[in-house]
Amino acid sequence: MLPSEGHHVLLQRLHVQYSSNPNAYVYDEKTSLGQPQDEVPWSVGFCDCFSDMKTCCIAFWCPCITFGQIAEIVYKGSTSCGASGALYTLILLITGCSCLYSCFYRSKLRKQYMLKGGGCGYCMLHFCCESCALTQEYRELKSRGFDMTIGWHANVERNRGLAMAPVVEKGMSR
Repeated sequence: MLPSEGHHVLLQRLHVQYSSNPNAYVYDEKTSLGQPQDEVPWSVGFCDCFSDMKTCCIAFWCPCITFGQIAEIVYKGSTSCGASGALYTLILLITGCSCLYSCFYRSKLRKQYMLKGGGCGYCMLHFCCESCALTQEYRELKSRGFDMTIGWHANVERNRGLAMAPVVEKGMSR
């Protein structure tokens, strides 16, 4: 689309996250005219982790589970919950700095959904309170229509009909 055509600036959908929730769409970070788009706030606050005690406790006592679930959704099933959780645990045991690994996924999540924030502040959030950061990411994906307990592929299967294009008949027929 050329600016001279007088079209409105439109968002370009890159990928549908297979959900009935309209917030589950992932958008390109630029409009069709190449201008940056506005970032949206997180649906839950960083310190709201205690409003979902189950997720908060799992993220505190066994963060590898919460991290694995987040990673599987963020990477659209190309990595499993178990593999991501195991790598998270290995990094934690060897270096003690699993927060650097989880911070990377937070950045990817933020870019996918155009969420406010960024920079080195994300690493500080994970460093200072890993369980709050993981709980916020988990709840963000959950608020966008994902069932975090079933993984990416089951979410796609469950919502298959919502993301499919309508059937178009070829040629004229009566």
